[in-house]
Amino acid sequence: MATQNRDRHLGAIIKTDFIPDRIMVTLSDRLSMSAEEYLAWEPTQEQRYEYWDGEVVAISGATRNHNRICLNFFKLLDDRLNLPYEIYILTVKLRGEIGQNYFYPDVMVTCDDRDNDPELVQFPSLIIEVLSPSTEAVDRGAKFAKYRQFLSLQEYVLVQVEQPGVEMFRRAQQGQWVLSEYGLGDSLLLESVGVEIAIADLYRQVQFS
Repeated sequence: MATQNRDRHLGAIIKTDFIPDRIMVTLSDRLSMSAEEYLAWEPTQEQRYEYWDGEVVAISGATRNHNRICLNFFKLLDDRLNLPYEIYILTVKLRGEIGQNYFYPDVMVTCDDRDNDPELVQFPSLIIEVLSPSTEAVDRGAKFAKYRQFLSLQEYVLVQVEQPGVEMFRRAQQGQWVLSEYGLGDSLLLESVGVEIAIADLYRQVQFS
């Protein structure tokens, strides 16, 4: 197993104070809606939308590589995990603090017996986001800032699409988050679920330009 880690504190590498305008979609006839209105409205839409403190955010369409990596990650976890671990992909909502935020992580895992709502997850232990040019800044910054509010979350994984590369943020002592980086020949140990994954397996059938 070849593993090449470079750990450093989170604060030096991410920004958390903005959401790029290019992915923010506000409905033309209203600037905001309540969480209750969002939950009633969003299932009627053809496109998926997240909910950010009263703002509606469109989920951009995925490329084939993005979709393949999500499926690979899901399958690698699903093949190795049994109850109480439950793995969800793409279309299951993650509810944030006090119900003021709703997200659609690419892949997430929960093993908390409090997660008994049939429609959403509230206590994730692992979240994976597959990056794209239109969402990378948000996934690294504003969205991760929201995700860090989940006290159950132990690891946050970002997977590159345009070239092989994986970054994992792990919650350390005193709430600090430590970054480790992995290349194509490395293996990723997910302590939150006790699974080790070869990075090459995440990119199975992925074609890079």
